[in-house]
Amino acid sequence: MRWDNLRLAAPGQDDPAVPLFARGAVTRTFYTPEFKGMTFYEIQARSIINKVPGASRVPFEYTINPYRGCSHRCVYCFARKTHEYLDMDAGADFDSRIVVKVNAAELARKELAAPRWGGHHIAMGTNVDCYQRAEGRYRLMRGILAALRDAANPFSVLTKGTLILRDLDLLTEAAGVTDVSADVSVGFVDAGMWRAVEAGTPHPRRRLETCATLNDNGIACGVLMAPILPYLTDSPAQLERTVKEIAEAGATHLAPIVLHLRPGAREWWLGWLSREHPQLVPRYLELYGRGAYAPKTYQARVTGLVKELAERHGVGRATPAMARRVPPRRPPAPAEPEQLRLL
Repeated sequence: MRWDNLRLAAPGQDDPAVPLFARGAVTRTFYTPEFKGMTFYEIQARSIINKVPGASRVPFEYTINPYRGCSHRCVYCFARKTHEYLDMDAGADFDSRIVVKVNAAELARKELAAPRWGGHHIAMGTNVDCYQRAEGRYRLMRGILAALRDAANPFSVLTKGTLILRDLDLLTEAAGVTDVSADVSVGFVDAGMWRAVEAGTPHPRRRLETCATLNDNGIACGVLMAPILPYLTDSPAQLERTVKEIAEAGATHLAPIVLHLRPGAREWWLGWLSREHPQLVPRYLELYGRGAYAPKTYQARVTGLVKELAERHGVGRATPAMARRVPPRRPPAPAEPEQLRLL
C-alpha cells in the first residue's frame, strides 16, 4: 500500500479503524452542533504545494489542499475516491472523518521561498473545499493566504462556502501585489435539490451573495455552474433560473460543467439515486454506462444552452452596482448552514 509508511499503528498491528497517515497524528472530536458526528485527524504534512499530474483534465498545474475529506457532504463529489487511499470509505467517512494538515501555512511559506519554486499559479479548493466548516475552527487559510501575499504568488480559490469573506482583508492585500481570483460553485438554485445533495453547504443564494461581495471589493469572482445534474437540474427552465440569478449576482464569468461520476462518487451517487429517484437509475446507467462522463452530445447540448442563456442575461457585463439591484420580491436565503457563524 502506498500509505503503509504513514501508518498510525505500529507494524503488524491490525486495526481496521486506524486510518493510514502520519504517526503522532492527533484525533479530535468537538462536541458542538456543527461538528456532531465528525472526527478530525490533525497531521503534520510533509509538503503542501502539489503538482497536478499531466493527464488530469484541469486548467492548472499546482494546488494547495489543507484538508482531506469534506463536511459539505455533496453526494456527487468527485474527490470521494481519495479517502480510500487512507483506508477509509468514500461515503460516510469522506463526509465525517476529516484530515487536517495543521502545518499547512508553515509549509506554504517554506515551499514558496524555496529557490526551485517558480512562482506558478496555485489553485485552491479544487479537490475538497478549503473553506469547509472545519476552516472556521482551524483557520489554516489565513496563514496560507498571508504566505501567498508575502511571496506575491498568483492564486485562485474555488469554494461552495461563505467563509471566504472572513479573509477578505488578506485577499485584497494579495490582489495588490499579484493576480488573485475566485469562483463560487453553484450548479443550481433549487432549494429542495440543495438540501438533498449538498446538505452541508450554505444556500446557493448565499454563495451568489458571496460572489457579489468579492466583486464589490475588487476580487474578480465568477461562478462554476457545477454540477448540472441530468434529469434533475437540466431542464431549460431550471437552467435559465440559475443563470439569471448568477447574472444578477454580478459574476464575472460562468463555466457550466455536467455531472461526472468517477469511481467512489459513482457508487455513492447511484446509491442515493436508487433510494430517492429509482426511476432515474436506468437513464443514468445509459448516460454513464461507458465511463465517468456523459456523452459529448449531451454535454454539448446542455453547456451550449447555458452559454446562450449567459449571453442573454448578460453574465460578465454586470457591474457591482447592478449586482446590488436584486429584485426585492426575492425572499432571503435560509440561514441553516451559514458558515460565518462558526467563527
